[in-house]
Amino acid sequence: MSRHVGVTFSPVSGTGAGLGHTETGHAVIADRPQGKVGGTGLGLNGAELLASALGGCFWNDLHYVAAERSAAVRVVTVKAEVELAGTPMRIVRARIAARLDGPDAAACQDVFDRARETSTVANSLTGALAISFERLTSGDTK
Repeated sequence: MSRHVGVTFSPVSGTGAGLGHTETGHAVIADRPQGKVGGTGLGLNGAELLASALGGCFWNDLHYVAAERSAAVRVVTVKAEVELAGTPMRIVRARIAARLDGPDAAACQDVFDRARETSTVANSLTGALAISFERLTSGDTK
């Protein structure tokens, strides 16, 4: 079974930004930094959008897995970042870090590990770039 998901972008009047709409009614703004080829800085650039896709997907996966396992796990934070290099510039690696809370440390680790194994966006990109996952503890500030 396959599924199609898409976003259609159109201009934001009076700006250089693009407003993306999904069929489900959600929206996102893509733009360049202020002063860069007409950019107004209203939205995310492509690298930020990709980092958002990685982090948002993992955020959701953590919740799905916790619910499937009936685990008392709270997702505290997910941070996703990408590294750009080369000419032409491309994303060469990504890092996803997450902090989970719960009374059972083993359950937190299990949820993290299973979400890492099943994360749709990360699994789709692993052939193109290195993606690392890190489970943060309450003392981590990364």
